[in-house]
Amino acid sequence: MALRFQYNKTALQEINRQLRIRVRALPTLKNKESALRMEVKKLKQEADEREALLNHQMAAYQEGMRLWAEFDSDIVRVAELELTHRKIAGVRIPELKAVWFQVAEHSLFNKPHWLPDGIRALQEMTRTGIEKEVLLCAMNLLDRARKKTTQKVNLYEKVQIPAYEEAALKIKRFLEDEENLSKSAQKIVKKRQETHE
Repeated sequence: MALRFQYNKTALQEINRQLRIRVRALPTLKNKESALRMEVKKLKQEADEREALLNHQMAAYQEGMRLWAEFDSDIVRVAELELTHRKIAGVRIPELKAVWFQVAEHSLFNKPHWLPDGIRALQEMTRTGIEKEVLLCAMNLLDRARKKTTQKVNLYEKVQIPAYEEAALKIKRFLEDEENLSKSAQKIVKKRQETHE
């Protein structure tokens, strides 16, 4: 990073101020990154559990697959999803609160006897699938935020902090050299005045 600065005390103060800001922010950013990493891992695990549950539910009803051909898919619909949001390390993620289904009017006498069980099974599988999708969405949001935070940590740690430290050191050395030259020039002038007197 090519940091532009002037060789004076004002520039040195500004560089030191920017350096302090970044050094103070670095631990917070690292903590945020690790918190996001843990949450992403936890959500991934929950999504995998929902996937396994969904596969188990589907396998349980796989035996009656021929019966599902008789099932009218328009009987059950998702009426409404209630989502809430919560913040994790400053990132707003969705959370599924409730799923409401709309079951169409149907005659229990004209339909197969297993229809209520089929409706209940379809609702369970749908709810599990929706939960998994919401978890994956939240995981993706957190993972994107984690990547940005990791980039910022790397930027501060590997680029900006060393650049500001180097700039501060250069300015200090320049000012010290300038002061030494000034003192040397004063001594030379003083010696000349003494020799003339």
